[in-house]
Amino acid sequence: MNPLARRIARTIGMSGPLPVSAFMTLALHDPQSGFYASREPIGAEGAFITAPEISQIFGELLGLWCAQVWQDQGCPENPRLVELGPGRGTLMRDALRALRSAPAFLNSLEVVLVEASKPLEAIQRASLHDADVPVHWARQWGEIAQNRPLFLLANEFLDALPVRQFVMTERGWCERVVVESRGELAFALAPLPVPLAISADRGAPDPGAVLEISPAGETLVEDVSRVIAAQGGGALLVDYGHTGRGFGETLQAVARHLPVDVLARPGEADISAHVDFAAMAESARRGGGQTAGPVAQGDFLRALGIDIRAERLGAADPVRAPDIRSGIARLTNPNEMGALFKVLAVVPPHALQPPGF
Repeated sequence: MNPLARRIARTIGMSGPLPVSAFMTLALHDPQSGFYASREPIGAEGAFITAPEISQIFGELLGLWCAQVWQDQGCPENPRLVELGPGRGTLMRDALRALRSAPAFLNSLEVVLVEASKPLEAIQRASLHDADVPVHWARQWGEIAQNRPLFLLANEFLDALPVRQFVMTERGWCERVVVESRGELAFALAPLPVPLAISADRGAPDPGAVLEISPAGETLVEDVSRVIAAQGGGALLVDYGHTGRGFGETLQAVARHLPVDVLARPGEADISAHVDFAAMAESARRGGGQTAGPVAQGDFLRALGIDIRAERLGAADPVRAPDIRSGIARLTNPNEMGALFKVLAVVPPHALQPPGF
């Protein structure tokens, strides 16, 4: 066991088994050894590379999407642009650069980055030190005042929120928990079943079926939708995930771009789960917002003109043209990120259909 695993084992010894959601929270956000708290997760030495790091056009298009939605709603005053989990600050940097072509929107913005990781915040501050607008930081969504039109971007954020797992047994739905067994962390099932109301569109679960839910994600999306319904604005939620309502286990851990055991070395790997976009859309509608999508990321980016922008960039810099085309292919090809990644939008009720859908 590494040091964090030993501390988790001691916690289990004192307080009992941990739900998967509690284990995820400790593995990712423990102040001393959590993955996001103690290291830089993005890049060659991290666990993954996100879309903004692949192509500058990704952030540019998302920024311009916000400007178009703002204009479609009659240019409401004092808009706030929020990014959840802004990584290295690359997406926001590219978005703000593109928004120079929409000065009326840009010049009225307040930008807030929601970042729990101090190492990443330091990188973001360096990346955005010369931003054209005021940029502020918050540790969590709840710290942001909800009194202005909200334009929110969340790229690969929802997948890292804690999930609960339930397994269908002869006793009913039993929650999967983490225990200490023979000097190692291991999965087990809680002895008592939990009465879960399962939507009929999921079908009948077979024995051993796994149900994953993200209470934190659903609550967040409902809250964001409530602000947009009341104040105006729009949100783009981009992540890998599924739109069906069946059963299945998607919990995974990645270290240095390779899959690893979820429990083996907590704090040294990114842990995530595929986003249930149907559940997120339902949550948004509960909050009063109107949803568009989810659609495949490749279809969304092409509808916004990613190919045209890539041609222009390549023509302006022929040396970089092959890399530009390669990046676009990675973002849009169905065999890479184009189909697995989905995009869900939230806008106020009765707003115009947002671009890209």
